[in-house]
This record gives sequence, C-alpha cells and structure tokens, in this order.
Amino acid sequence: MPPCGWLLLLSLAALTGNTFCAITTSQTERNCSISPPYLPSTVINTTLRLQELRKRMLPLNISAYIIPGTDAHLSEYIAPRDARLTFMTGFTGSAGTAVVTQTKATLWTDSRYWVQAERQMDCNWELEKDVSISSIAEWLISEVPAGGEIGFDPFLFSLETYENYDINLGSSNHSLTSVPVNLVDQVWTDRPPILADGIISLPDRVIRGSPTWQMKVEQMRKMMEDSPYRPTALLLSALDETAWLFNMRGNDIPFNPFFYSYTLLTLDEIWLFIHTERLTGELKEYLNASCAGPLCVQLKSYDSVRAQLQEYVARPGIKVWIGTEYTNYALYELITPVDKLMTSSYSPVLTTKAVKDETEQRILRDAHVRDAVAVIQLLMWLEKVVPQGTETELTAAEYVNMCRSKQKDSKGPSFETISASGANAALAHYSPTNESSRKLTVDEMYLVDSGGQYLDGTTDITRTVHWGTPTEMQREAFTRVLQGNIEISRTIFPSGTRGANMEMLGRRALWEVGLNYGHGTGHGVGNYFGVHEWPVGFQTNNIPFTSGMFTSIEPGYYKDNDFGIRIEDIAVIVPKPTKYGNNYLTFDIVSLVPYDRKLIDTSLLSMQQIQWLNKYYETIRTLVGPELDRQGLKEEKDWMLKNTEPFVPSGSSAASIWSS
Repeated sequence: MPPCGWLLLLSLAALTGNTFCAITTSQTERNCSISPPYLPSTVINTTLRLQELRKRMLPLNISAYIIPGTDAHLSEYIAPRDARLTFMTGFTGSAGTAVVTQTKATLWTDSRYWVQAERQMDCNWELEKDVSISSIAEWLISEVPAGGEIGFDPFLFSLETYENYDINLGSSNHSLTSVPVNLVDQVWTDRPPILADGIISLPDRVIRGSPTWQMKVEQMRKMMEDSPYRPTALLLSALDETAWLFNMRGNDIPFNPFFYSYTLLTLDEIWLFIHTERLTGELKEYLNASCAGPLCVQLKSYDSVRAQLQEYVARPGIKVWIGTEYTNYALYELITPVDKLMTSSYSPVLTTKAVKDETEQRILRDAHVRDAVAVIQLLMWLEKVVPQGTETELTAAEYVNMCRSKQKDSKGPSFETISASGANAALAHYSPTNESSRKLTVDEMYLVDSGGQYLDGTTDITRTVHWGTPTEMQREAFTRVLQGNIEISRTIFPSGTRGANMEMLGRRALWEVGLNYGHGTGHGVGNYFGVHEWPVGFQTNNIPFTSGMFTSIEPGYYKDNDFGIRIEDIAVIVPKPTKYGNNYLTFDIVSLVPYDRKLIDTSLLSMQQIQWLNKYYETIRTLVGPELDRQGLKEEKDWMLKNTEPFVPSGSSAASIWSS
C-alpha cells in the first residue's frame, strides 16, 4: 500500500454482483450552507463532545487545544483507544490535525481525505484543505487573542512538530502550553481499554537462526560504545523498536503485532516500560526478569517512563541517545541540559532492523510465495463471478482474507484491504459507506491492495484489473504505470544510493504524457512487523539503500471520477555484479502475482522491459507453481500458467497476442 508520510489508505469495500449503483457527490457529502443542513448517515454528532472539551480547557486558561492523529509512540497505525482525532471529529482518515477553541473547531487534512472528511464531519467542524503546521499556526494567530495559550499533549508531539509550532508562533505573542494529561481522554468516557492479552508471542521460536534478544542487546551496546559521542543509554520509543529488540510481538495495534512499551538500554542495565500485569511467568523468565545483571530485563510500569527517565538523567555523566523521528516531546523535554542528549534521525535499532539477515530474507520470500496463492485465488474467483453477475456472500476483501487465513503461519491481514472499482478507485483514500459502495461489473477497472501478516513475514501487494474491454486511455495509463514499476525494479545502482534519487524512474513514463500520481513510490516492510516499516523507501527522509532491505515499488495513476491504477510489488535489494565493479545493487521482486494482460500495451514497452516481464513471469512459474501443486490447487495453477505466458515483442497489444 502507498507509503506512510504520504499516505495511509483506509479500507475500501467492493461488493461483487451484477447491480451498479452510482452515488452523486451531493448525496454523500455534508451541506452546511442550507437550513437545516444536510448531513449524510456517515456523520457523527460531536456537539456534546466539544462542549465537554471546552469546559476542561477553561480552568487551564487554554484558548485553543491541538489534537493530532497519532499516539504516544508517534505511530502511523494506532489502537482504537488512541483515535482521539476520530472521537472528536468523526473523521477516520489517518492524516489530520484538529484544533478546538471556545467558538470554533477546525480539521486540517490533505487532498487524499477532503471528500472523506466532508462525508464524516458534522457542521460543528470546518475543513482546512492543508496539512502544514504553518497553516495551522496562521489560523491560531488569527483566532486566538494575543497572549493566549495553546494547549497540547506533549506525548503526541514529536520534537520536530513542537519546534515547527514554536517557530511559526514565535513572534505572535502566543505560547504553547504542555498539558501531559490528555483532555480528550477526560471527555472520552467509553474509551476502549488496553487489552489484557496484548503480549502474545515470541517469534524467535519461529525465526530460528536469527539473533536472540541478548545478542541484539549486545549489538546495540557495541554501537553505543563505538560512537564518538559516547552515549550511556539508548531510549527506544517506537513500538517496533522494543518488539524487534526482544523478539516479541503483541496485538495492541490493529494489523500490527506491537505492544505498548518503551525501553531504556544502558551499558549495564535494561529497563522495559510495559504493562507488567500482562506478562506471563513464561515471558518474565524469557526476559530474565528475576535478576539484576546486564542481560536481565528490569520490568517497570509503562506509565512511569517519564519519572524513571527523569531520575536517570539526573545522574552525573549521563548522555541519552534518541531517534528524533519517534521520540515524543514529553520524553525529549526531560533530557536536559543539552550535553546529556545525543540525537540521530533514527535510532540504531531502526537502521539495523531495516537490513534483513539471510534467515529473515529467506523466510520473508517464503511468506510472499504463500501470499501469492491467496491473491491468485482472489483474482481467479473475481474473473469468474463478476462477468456472470453472480451474487456472493463475501466481498472481495473478505474473500482474499479468507484465502490468506488458510495459508501456513497466517496471523491475519497486515492492513485493512483496499478494494475499489471505477470512480471509487480514483479516490486513492476512499472510505466505504452504504451510499458509496458499489458492486463490481465488467465495465469498470478494479483495484485491490491487500496484505497479510505471517509468522515469517509481512506482505503488501496491489493489482489492477479489468474484466471487460478497457479504453485505450486506461490501457495506456496502466502500461505507463507498469513501465515505472519495471524501470525501478531493473535499475542497477551503487550501494548507498537514496531511493529519492531514483524515485522519478517510477514517474517518467507517466510524465512523458502529462500524467502523475500524488503519493509516495515505496516503503519498507517487515518480518511479521509493520506493513510500513521505516526508514526504508523512496522519500527524502529515508536512509540509503543497502543489500538486504525490503521495499515496496508502487507507482500509480488516478483519473478523477473515472478509475484508479496502482501496481505494487515488494522487492529485496540484492548485490548485482557489474562489468567493472561489484559494489552495485538491484531489486529482486518477491511479490509473485501476474499483471492483467489485457491492460498491457506491449507496443509501448521496450525490448528490455518485455524481457524483464518474461523473466518475472518465469520466476512466478518456478516459485508459485510448486506451492500450488503442494496445496492441490490445480485450477489456480492453470490460471497462473495461462496468465504468465511470455510476451511477444511486437507492435501488437498484449491482449491481441494473448487471444491469438
């Protein structure tokens, strides 16, 4: 799915059948300019919630209160209990910031979510079509009287977020006020609880051959000792950092096997901040929690992290290493004076975790083979039922998740399946409603973006298909998106190259005819971790590529009110010997599902691109064929073989080559 930073797509529902129901924009979006206002059924009434929040602002002398859409670990995916932005606004998009004053309530979000926001917010809320902190600051300056205080929860601000607000408000006689007790939580009387069984597994029993947590601890300590800045402690705030360090997984975050935690790792101590009541005796024994040595984990209450960190920082000769991208301001502000602080954009855990060892690479490849079986089952099923107009009990999303659930070591989907046809697919972040959901037909293009969590890997794949006769525009756009995918995939580049320096290869074929897409081109992916795993990818704040990293490659194109196209594959970065040098790399695709042949115009493809396609299809046959045999899926294997026949380099379209 499209990468975080640019996008986190919400679920898209597509119902299979033979009835088409188009819904106009005026019926699905609010209209606050008429009396009484028109509000679609998807709107949440927020009047009482705003009244209660404003009551709590008054005794604190806060003129405005900022509500971000993240959690205390600055996560992209958050638990239901941390969805404060959604609770206050009704808006369920992943990117947004709300601000409440005594007289106004406003949401800022980007173009991906404008339609969704108009479908979900009531008339208490105004929509600002922007996401920049400078835009929010300008609004605050105009709405809040001079000298007014602007409240925020420091656990939900990164260092960069705080500094940006501070800079933009600095000369306006407005000040930021840290309120460590979240005001929305005080209003949210039925806030979902923390799960009692949120820590559920020890994957190092599955990932045999990978480092133990003790080995990882020693590796981090070695990196601390080797640093010229000589840090005495490493503070881990992102949820996947602690999960990786201890080879543990949980279920606190939907679709992501994480659990609420912080870690403070010193040269001779390990402090794990966690909801200790959820730890079984087996887990305590696993963590050596009953001793006090350098490889014994001292268990501390999750809520005590600020107090314990403050106590540690008060010691003489202390220097704490943090990754600024995922350390919240509530912890950062405690590490004073400045000579007790060491910063890098990403912690050494995240940069180390980004490079998979041989065992991790092997099992992640294996997971993609099994996952390909599930996606092939979905595409073959849809190819049958949609042209026939067959009514089905399952949606496409439900069907592919059912297929995945039958695969070895399946732990559920890695995100909520995006399943959209026609104009809905043109809204890359379309969120389904009863009014806007539509049944699949042969007359529209269909996009499905889905992924699975397996004990040995995380998957994410997007395919776009058409069961009828696509237009020439659709075929050209699809082929140019495919060209972008291929051109990145076949690129050979020096080790240490940044993804941002080759990202344009995914867009070049589109740019040549004046087309483009408004999301990122790729993101990292983990081994039974997050489907968006930083810091790998093609954005400017991603780290350079090295061998062993996994990334998605996912160009697209979206024509308003008509169709959407995205092709997404996961690739591992591997060494590529060259004629004159060996320190070069390339991408090896591990997603193994064929592309829709009738949408490919081979006359637009170069000889090298056709050769790449044929080699890729041969890889699918070699790797997925035996797995289909093993599972006794003869019909699915026949479908796969039919759809992976080699392309013929000619001026004919792939569809005509296929039909001949």
